Amino acid sequence: MIENKNYLLKAAATYGLSLGIYWIIKYMFFIFGLQVPFLYVVYWGMTMTVPYLAYILTKKYKQYIGGRISFFHAWQFGILIYFFAALVVSLVHYIFYRFIAPPDYIANAYKQTIEMMTMANVDAKLISTLKDMATPTSIGMTIQGIFNNVMYGIIFSIPVAAIVCRGYKSAGALNKEDKENTDNTIE
Repeated sequence: MIENKNYLLKAAATYGLSLGIYWIIKYMFFIFGLQVPFLYVVYWGMTMTVPYLAYILTKKYKQYIGGRISFFHAWQFGILIYFFAALVVSLVHYIFYRFIAPPDYIANAYKQTIEMMTMANVDAKLISTLKDMATPTSIGMTIQGIFNNVMYGIIFSIPVAAIVCRGYKSAGALNKEDKENTDNTIE
């Protein structure tokens, strides 16, 4: 039986939408955490469950396509669900940075990052370079968020794909095994 990749993009978009809605809910805890710090704990707890949710979605996809999936196919699917989820949540990120956060929120966060790096004795050249850079804009932060989430997807999908594809045999290995079984039954 050959692996079915016909539904990869459609299923990744659908499951990515589900994960994106979860990320929106998770991000709401981040936003409200500005007023109620305990909500940051909920936000981080939800963040820690994202790889497990990706595992569940990849496993559901594996069953949807017939119960067989290769490592690379599962990895592609994982990256794509993170990509589609990142696109969905990016709308909320932009709204937050542009309309909800205080006007100096990004500038203050940037300044605090430089101060923390200075206290941590990070290379002076790097700190000088960061000081010379312009403060990111709302759209810049949103695009950065998309790239970050896709990078997390690339990394976190590796162990997920390895777990989900356990027991997978390539079509060539299956054909060889089927032939050996056929040869044994003829004798």
